[in-house]
Formats: sequence, C-alpha cells, structure tokens
Amino acid sequence: MPMPRSERSAPADPMEEYLLNLTRRRFFGRMASTIGAGLGGLALAGLGGRHALGAVPGAGPAGAPGPMQLPPTPLAGPHFAPKAKRVIYLHMEGAPSQLDLYDHKPQLVARFNEDLPDSIRNGQRITTMTSGQSRFPVAPSVFRFDRYANNQDGIMLSEVVPHTGGVAKDLCFVHSLHTQAINHEPGITFFQTGTEQPGRASFGSWMSYGLGSLNSNLPSFVVMITQGPGNMQALSARFWGSGFLPSEHQGCRLRAGRDAVLHLRDPEGVTREDRRRMLDLLVRLNEEEFASSLDQETRTRIAQHEMAYRMQMSVPELTDFSTESKATLEMYGPDVHVPGSFAANCLLARRLVERDVRFVQLYMRGWDQHNNLPGEIRAQCRAVDQPQAALVKDLKQRGLLDDTIVLWSGEFGRTVYSQGQLTKDNYGRDHHPRCFTAWMAGGGVNAGTSYGKTDDYSYNVAEDPVEVHDLHATLLHLLGFDHTRLTYRFQGRDYRLTDVKGNVVRGLMA
Repeated sequence: MPMPRSERSAPADPMEEYLLNLTRRRFFGRMASTIGAGLGGLALAGLGGRHALGAVPGAGPAGAPGPMQLPPTPLAGPHFAPKAKRVIYLHMEGAPSQLDLYDHKPQLVARFNEDLPDSIRNGQRITTMTSGQSRFPVAPSVFRFDRYANNQDGIMLSEVVPHTGGVAKDLCFVHSLHTQAINHEPGITFFQTGTEQPGRASFGSWMSYGLGSLNSNLPSFVVMITQGPGNMQALSARFWGSGFLPSEHQGCRLRAGRDAVLHLRDPEGVTREDRRRMLDLLVRLNEEEFASSLDQETRTRIAQHEMAYRMQMSVPELTDFSTESKATLEMYGPDVHVPGSFAANCLLARRLVERDVRFVQLYMRGWDQHNNLPGEIRAQCRAVDQPQAALVKDLKQRGLLDDTIVLWSGEFGRTVYSQGQLTKDNYGRDHHPRCFTAWMAGGGVNAGTSYGKTDDYSYNVAEDPVEVHDLHATLLHLLGFDHTRLTYRFQGRDYRLTDVKGNVVRGLMA
C-alpha cells in the first residue's frame, strides 16, 4: 500500500529532488516516443494542423527519403472562403509624403507660407524636431498632379509616379489612414505587429501561422530590403519576427549578392551527401533532446534544418533571372539587373508568390525627408515607381493578381507645414500620424476606387477614417479570417494581430 503523501520523507537535498524530476521527465519522454507516433508526434501533428509547421517527408537526396518521416502539414484553413491567399507588402520605410504623391490639395498654392490655423492643428502633438519652431508655414507641393483612370472621375496623382498612375484602375487608394505613433521605430512596430510594444508577432508571421505553407522548399514568409537614396532609419529584425508564435513563422530575409541566405552554401569540400549525413546526426540528437525536454522548439529546429537543406536547391533557382523574358525585364526597368534594388526585389516578389510563398515583404528605405524633400522624393520615386507598377501588371497578366494582395504604405504621413526653411522650390516635412495614404491591389480589393478624405490641409481625416487595426482586420478578412478569432494563447491571454480593436472596412473590398 502506498505511503500517504504526508508521511513520505522529503528528498535529502535539492539536487536529489532535481534528479527525481529529471527522471520523471525522461520516463514520460521515453514513453511518448514509443506510443505510436508518440506524444511528441501528436503534439507536432497538432502544431502542423494549427500552427502550420511546414515539415514534409523525403528530405534526403533524390530517391532516398531523409530521416524526417513527418506527414505533410495540413493547413489550418481560413474561417470562410478567402478572396486571396498571398500578400506582397511594399513598406516605404521613413514615411512618404501623401501631399506630394497621392493627396492632391491645389488650394494650398494660394496659402503658401501662411501659418497653419490653430483650428486645424487643434493642439495635436508634434515631434520635438519642429516643436521649437515659432511658425508652422504651409508648404504646397511643388509637383504637378495629373488625372489617371481610377473611377468615373479618375484620380489625381503626382507627376513623380506616372507608372503607378498607369495602373490606377487596378488600385484602391486609402486617403484616410491614421495611426497612433509619431516616431519611426514605434510607427513601424505598430504597422507590422498591431502594437507599439516590441515583441509581438508580425503580420507575415500571423499569416504563416494561420494559413501554413504551400511550398515545402521555401519559407512561407520572406523579407527583402532595398537601401534607398535618402535618409534611412534603422530596421530591426523584430519587424518580421514571430514574437510569441512558434519560431518557424518568423520571416526569412533574402539578401542581395552571391548568397541570398547567409550560410546556405556548403563550405568548400563539403558534398551534398556530407550535408545529409550531418543533418541526420542533428535530427537524432534533437530527437533525444525532445524526448527528455518535450520542448516543441526542438522539433522546430529539426524542421528548419530540413528547410534550409531544401533551400540550398530552391533559392539559387529562385534568384536566377535568366529564364525571364526580355520584355519582362524591361518592364521592371534598368535597375532590375542590380541585386538588392527595388526593381530586382519586386521581380523576386513575383517569382516568390508564383511559387506560392504566402507573405513577401519589401522594405524600401530612404523616405525620411525632413529637408530637401522635392529632390529626395524624386530620387525615391525614380527607384520605386516603375517597378511597383510593373509588379501589379506582371501579376495581373499571369493571373496571380486575382488571389494576391499588394499593399503599399509607410508607417505614417508628412505634415503640410514645412520643417525648417521654406522656399517656393524647397521644403521639408515632419512626421504626421493624423492622416496618410496607402494603396492596395489584387484579390478582393475594390479596384479603381478611392476611399476616405482629408481636410483642406491634409492634416486631419475628414471622411471615413481607417485606423491601422481596421486595415489589418480588412486584409485578414480578404484572406478568409475573422480577425477576432485568429488568436494565439500566450502567458494566459489570447493575442491577435488587431489586439482588442479593428473593424472590417467594407468599402475597401469588391
């Protein structure tokens, strides 16, 4: 008969207690590995079904299955029929000026150098960079605006984005976007993760978690960065991190140059068979670790090692543009031949979604124009205008735009008043979260329309405000998700991309 708990003697010392616990963990771990696929296998299957791990069998050389005999990952699946299944997110890091690109305010010409009325600013906060100014002089855009086909009335777009104007009929412009953040780091964090607090999961990670992978040879979430000609803010890897989600959902960065992914190439003298044997050993060691710890991240490491092995073959093929037609390369512009350029990355984005990568994010740096805005924004637009328009056209002509969403946005907008000295031909603009413009195209988007309006100074939202959480909720809806139900429990709380806010904006959807 077992001794009553109260009568059991305590361990001799804390080390003995630790060893007893270790023995218990090992017992259950060993038991798990012997019962069918094991408790660990069941947990991994659950991870695959809900978290969309993406591990596949047959990871060894051709004709020889590798050690990972995991079943193909079942997709978690959307909550309802989706309009789109992939996203290309073009993030203009540094915050482009809506006034000089998309939000036409011709009446401001007559108000050149006037003080911004107090009734418009209404005591709203400004950054420390202009808080010391004695005046807030109105700076009309120096650029001519032209009308492009968008809806019955068309849309007025700046002369510096003529190629984008050429695909205006496929775009939905959102003029009434607004955000909470007023500085770059929290602004980008908020736009990527739904909160200014670092450490949350990024939009691409949520997509990977919710939808899983359709391509076993490439990550479900890929990131590329272009160094623009202007002032560049820092980019943190946490912007594409998985936060509290399992780590296989974090973004994989593709780099310019010979090695698109660091350490992917085998060292000199190491053969493909050598690499396979090394991974087989790592699998056995990690499986032993999992049997003792039951830590799911151990299984994640196994899957990531196998993904890297397959990427050794898939990535070089992905980045080889020799199969692209001359007409396609010319459509993206001359910079398409420059690795890491925005043009090259746009073409890579099309090739990635063509291979069913779920989420592709392109960062274009250099939009932080506090002075010499006209000159810098011309240079930025020369780099992005033709490629981003070519991306929309290329997706459309290949039938990919029907189920791929393209999103273009910065982290906030720019002020109507000039920062620093103002002349007829030159000015700068400060950060402005109260209103800015983004555009979307593709699956389920209400193409050829404009949504929302700003006041006469492009300072406040005048009609149909769209908060960042609303935009996220709408994009998730197009991908087949009720944003309130796409959650992950962490530290006793259910988290989601939209936090506790967000409304689907029906006017943005077809």
